[in-house]
Amino acid sequence: MTAEIVSVGTELLLGQIVDTHAAHMARILADCGIGCTRRSTVGDNMDRLVSMLKDSLERADLVVTIGGLGPTVDDLTRDGIAAALGDELENVPEVAERLKEFFASRGIRMAESTLRQAQKPTSAQLIDNPNGTAPGLICQKNGKVVIALPGPKGEFDPMATGPVRTFLEHLQGGQVIHSRVLKVAGMGESHVEEAIRHLMDAENPTVAPYAQPAEVHLRVTARAETREAADLLIDPVVDQIRAILGNHLYGINLATLESATIQLLIERGETVAVAESMSGGSLAARLTSVPGSSKAFVGGTIVYTVGAKTTLLGISPELLEEHGPVSEATALAMAEAVRERLGATYGVSITGNAGPTADIDDKPIGLTYIGIAGPLGTIVDNAKYRGIREDIQRRSTQTALSLLRNTLLS
Repeated sequence: MTAEIVSVGTELLLGQIVDTHAAHMARILADCGIGCTRRSTVGDNMDRLVSMLKDSLERADLVVTIGGLGPTVDDLTRDGIAAALGDELENVPEVAERLKEFFASRGIRMAESTLRQAQKPTSAQLIDNPNGTAPGLICQKNGKVVIALPGPKGEFDPMATGPVRTFLEHLQGGQVIHSRVLKVAGMGESHVEEAIRHLMDAENPTVAPYAQPAEVHLRVTARAETREAADLLIDPVVDQIRAILGNHLYGINLATLESATIQLLIERGETVAVAESMSGGSLAARLTSVPGSSKAFVGGTIVYTVGAKTTLLGISPELLEEHGPVSEATALAMAEAVRERLGATYGVSITGNAGPTADIDDKPIGLTYIGIAGPLGTIVDNAKYRGIREDIQRRSTQTALSLLRNTLLS
């Protein structure tokens, strides 16, 4: 089964809104074993919308539209779907009544156009929208399926991950298609694939790697009569991957590297402090994004200049003069100083050159030193990252988290 995603809205074409919903929907389709072969965007124009929907229905078994289900005249998606499928629009009295009650209970006058949201193509079933007024749609006609989802995030997310995902899981022959995503850090995609290549030849479950910024994800997908039966197929494959990749496998599904690291620290009753130069506080931001991180994260410093490294961390001017701010010696001194000054079990430091030009000491763009100071001493790792400034900063924090986690596990 193949699918296409059609995002609707002139604001998308103007760049006023970034279309993250299409990416989310593509991941859901992939998790359900449905190949997304094309993603398109069309403005609020009836003729172009109908033409795009007809073309998509010619190519794909399933079309998912996002946006354009609201009450205004430029919300054309339900009209466009009806035209593309050769349906009429019909009123759904219970939805109209619910809309009237919604506005009356809030003492707000309801615009007459709002009742457009109580219409649906004749082949459609409605998807309840607990967070908004526009129901979603699932249309099945002539062997094709069209699913229409609203644009607002608070309405799209629960609908897509709830009833729509459940529908998609059972769409192919009544079987459930269930996936588990394994998250890997500290190994490149080619090395991960090389290590688990023999598992990728299986048909059920399937194993597919895909690269993410500074890490690799492995999607293990099984088909079975129930989700429980699919899990029984997935479990032994996950165990094999865990045995092969060891500590490089840090989490499953919604886990992040920062949450896995914080959890380890909490379990051990230990703490961490950070001293950041090139990363500008982004490592601290990642750690503190984890709920409950205050049990393990003490604090940190952003010592972006030579003067700040001396004033806030007490690093000697002579060391900085001799080795430079981007050096192994400076990373070591930063990690040890922040650990001591903030009384943490571990100190983590990042110093480097994120570009876009070489620094005053002619240190190349991407050169980074990361220090980990702990009860058993201090280690410093160095790397040279490629990419734009944001990529280098992100990779440096990823490596720092991976090194800290490996230190804890070892």
